[in-house]
Amino acid sequence: MNSRLTRYVLSRNIVGVGVALVMISSMILLVQFVTLSRTVGVRTEVGAGDIFRLTLLQSPSVIQILLPFVFLFGGISAFVGLNRRSELVAMRAAGVSAWRFILPSAFAAFLFGIFAVLAISPVSAALSARFEVERAKLMASYIGDAPKDVWLRQGDERTQMVIHAKSRDTIQGEVRLHDVSLFVYQKNSYGQPEFKRRLEATEAVLHPGFWQLTNVREATAGESSVQSDSLSIRSPLDPEAAVERFASPDTIAFWRLPGAIKQTEDSGFSASGYRLRFEQLLSTPLMFAAMAILAAAFSLRLVRLGGLAGLAGAGVALGFVVFFFNQLSGALGRAHIIPLFAAAWAPAVVALLSGLTLLCYTEDG
Repeated sequence: MNSRLTRYVLSRNIVGVGVALVMISSMILLVQFVTLSRTVGVRTEVGAGDIFRLTLLQSPSVIQILLPFVFLFGGISAFVGLNRRSELVAMRAAGVSAWRFILPSAFAAFLFGIFAVLAISPVSAALSARFEVERAKLMASYIGDAPKDVWLRQGDERTQMVIHAKSRDTIQGEVRLHDVSLFVYQKNSYGQPEFKRRLEATEAVLHPGFWQLTNVREATAGESSVQSDSLSIRSPLDPEAAVERFASPDTIAFWRLPGAIKQTEDSGFSASGYRLRFEQLLSTPLMFAAMAILAAAFSLRLVRLGGLAGLAGAGVALGFVVFFFNQLSGALGRAHIIPLFAAAWAPAVVALLSGLTLLCYTEDG
């Protein structure tokens, strides 16, 4: 009997989460469509179909950010509905502890969090990266968006190279840099970089294992410059890794984040943004479970006691507080004010402890 009740409550939670997901996704699609119409549509000659395609590419990453609200709103809707129909009262009168139907819902949310990190996150990252490419193509004719300089850095234990270009483009996965300057440094016996040479090229194309430079002028300290039609420079970057250097951490798939962290640190750059994103994805299942527990904690008050609507509203308000706390922690982590591990895991842990504390207070006195 208890297992049947557990499955019933779990099914009601799944329905509530599904309805909340549809509503939040629809709202995000509408907001994104209006926003892109104002930012892209008024600057370029594009139709509603192009704007809608951009909306579909960008929205999954936004939906992923708001998925904790899906479990909070869906859980509150499900438990408040069960409470208003007096089903929870009947279950608890029959001796069924609230923990028996809360923990399965939290565990289901935890499992969905794992699925979101392993499967949904790479898809949304790929779509977000595609959105950046498509938006750049549409905005290319807009004179208000001048091309931005490109900076790259590559190297190993002995050699470091700083690459500067006036512009770039990516055609069929091939990275091309234009008006390129390459500054080559070598580490001395003390481990300090020393400038060795500078190369100027009209174009640099990244091939597997090397950069192919065109119309090159090479200058070494204390010597005259040397002109050549083409030159190859060894590179540990592959086209996908090079593109990731231009992209935000949100556009990199979960599976590629460890590699991006290593390559960035090997090149001498700070990988704090990638590390924070990686830790935040790891904490996602715990955040989903915490939101499911919070939803139950704010929905179990007996209807006859009154104040259920106010308590559910307080749960929604606390969800927004957790969201802003998550954003604040991320900002503090990126600024190196607090450790990245704490910035990523603190919101989930605080939400979980808040839900468990409230449940223990209401259920166990």
